[in-house]
Amino acid sequence: MAAEIDRDKVRESFHRQATDYDRHAVVQGRVVEKLLGLLQGEGVSPAHLLDVGAGTGRLLARLTDLYPDMDAVGADLAPGMCQAATANLAGRRVRVVNADAESLPFEAESFDVVVSTSTYQWLATLDQAFSEAHRVLKPGGVFCFALFGERTLFELRESYRAVLGGGTDRTHSFFAAEAVSAALGRAGFGVQRVSSELEVELHPDVPELLRSLKRIGAGSTAPASGKGLSERRVMLEMMASYRKQFGSEAGVPATYEVVYGVARKEQLSDSDQSD
Repeated sequence: MAAEIDRDKVRESFHRQATDYDRHAVVQGRVVEKLLGLLQGEGVSPAHLLDVGAGTGRLLARLTDLYPDMDAVGADLAPGMCQAATANLAGRRVRVVNADAESLPFEAESFDVVVSTSTYQWLATLDQAFSEAHRVLKPGGVFCFALFGERTLFELRESYRAVLGGGTDRTHSFFAAEAVSAALGRAGFGVQRVSSELEVELHPDVPELLRSLKRIGAGSTAPASGKGLSERRVMLEMMASYRKQFGSEAGVPATYEVVYGVARKEQLSDSDQSD
C-alpha cells in the first residue's frame, strides 16, 4: 500500500517553498519547455487560456511571450504560489486565482486551451480534475498537460522497501500512463495522445536528494522522518540501501517519469448545435 495523499500538507508544503521553487525545480523547467513544443504543434492561437497548478507562473510567462494577445488565467491551490505568480507576471495579461484543480471556479466552455505541468500527480484520482478541464474547455479546445508517472523516484521507493519489506511503501505513488489515458476517456476526451519520457537528476548523496525534494515543496514524495530512534535507524538504512543499489562516483540518481498528454474536446455536431 502506498501512502495516502494529504491535500492540506501538499498545499502548505508548496505554499512555504514558493520563493525557492524555480531555483531547485530543474526537471520541472525542462517539462515546461517540452510542453510548449507540444502545444505549438497543435497549431493553437488561444484567446482564453487556463493554467491549472500555475505555480510561480513559469509556464504562463513563456505562454504570454508566445501568445501576447490572449487573456490567461493561472490557478493554484497554494496561496504562496499565487503570490509568487502574481509578482512574476506583473504587467502581463494574466489573472491569478487561488483554486483547486478538482473544483475550478469558472463557467463551462470558458477557455480555448487548458494547460498544466507537474500538478496532477498530487491528486488521489485524476477523474474529477480531468472532468473539470473538459467542462471549462470550449468545444474543439485543447487540453495539454504533463504529470509525473509511476516510475518517478523508483530508486527511493525501492530503497525504502528494501528496509521495511516488500509490502510496505510510505512514499508517494504516481499514475501509470495507461491510467492517465483511461481517465481522459472517462472525462469525455475522445481524441488524445499520451506518451512518457524519463528525466534523471544526479545528486551528491541521498540526504541532498531529500533536501531537494523539500525545497520544491515535494517533501511528501519522501518518507516521513520521525524523531524516534527507530525511525532514524530506518532512514539511515534506507539511505545506505539507496547508495549501494544506485550510487556511483558521480552521485545518486533520481529518476522522473514525465507523462505528457494532449487531448481535444470534441466539436459539437450540426445536429447538436441545432438542438
